[in-house]
Amino acid sequence: MLRARVLGGPAEDNALWVVADSGQGQTRLLLDCGARVLDTLPFAEVQATDHLLLSHLHMDHVGGFDDFFRATFDRPAPTHAWGPPGTARILGHRFQGFWWNHAPELRGQWVVHDVHDTHVQAFRFEAQEAFAVAHDAGSRPHDGTILTTPEVSVQAIPLEHHGRSLGFVLREPDRERVNTAALAGLGLRPGPWLAALKGGATGELEVNGQPHDAAGLRAALMARETGESLAYLTDFLLGAAQQARLAPLLRGVQTLYAEAQYAPEDHDLAARHEHTTVTQVAALAHAAGVPALTLLHLSRRYRPEQWSAMLSAAQAIHPATRFPDGWLDA
Repeated sequence: MLRARVLGGPAEDNALWVVADSGQGQTRLLLDCGARVLDTLPFAEVQATDHLLLSHLHMDHVGGFDDFFRATFDRPAPTHAWGPPGTARILGHRFQGFWWNHAPELRGQWVVHDVHDTHVQAFRFEAQEAFAVAHDAGSRPHDGTILTTPEVSVQAIPLEHHGRSLGFVLREPDRERVNTAALAGLGLRPGPWLAALKGGATGELEVNGQPHDAAGLRAALMARETGESLAYLTDFLLGAAQQARLAPLLRGVQTLYAEAQYAPEDHDLAARHEHTTVTQVAALAHAAGVPALTLLHLSRRYRPEQWSAMLSAAQAIHPATRFPDGWLDA
């Protein structure tokens, strides 16, 4: 399952915290890292984060990086950061903003991935070298999917925001489950053979002391379920042409987390600053057929008493639109 939580409050810096949990393993991901967004997460959870996904490097999306770096700079496993071209250069400067007098004793490692439209360029930074050298860690092509773990895959979507910004689509792999009614109908008892069947066993399989054809059992008992999915889009220009490009990329996504910087009447201001209005992102979610839309990253220009009207305007286009829990109570 994908457990997602919006960090930060309305009209503050926001981020999205996601734990992809297969039951056998977990991948933790932090999407953006604005100021103070980590305040409500336990330190151990931050320290266990595997991947930092940065939409872009504007201050309100990276202002909390030092807090994240403090928790992860010397953790046993490598920490991976992903962002648009130039991310490694900028984070390299952040790494150098500290006094590393004990560097030779450290063993932490960071790998920073610059995501270009057609390839990913990686750079490796070593704590024992005081993070002073950006080692070339190779380049590889990508078809949109930039990261795959046993628990989740991440697709990068190029966006325009005074330069390149990135949206992200996270998907669990499809999984198989046992049809318990079919199991009972065949008069079979669960046992180790089910694990073997799930693991891809072929040929003859012993079940409750009797031989059975594995392919026949799989066809009769196993049902395939589509994994959970979500998308995160923030700080991007959204006109008619962009909607036509993005909607097909979001089809099949279950929940869209998207910026809602501006009220509908401030459409021209949104376009000038290459942001969206609440009604634009609602129209995108509607066009893509996304079942649920969660709005975040509200502009500070609006007062709390205006937030409900902004939400209602979005719901008039895409009824399954909401703010994160507690926002309207803030």
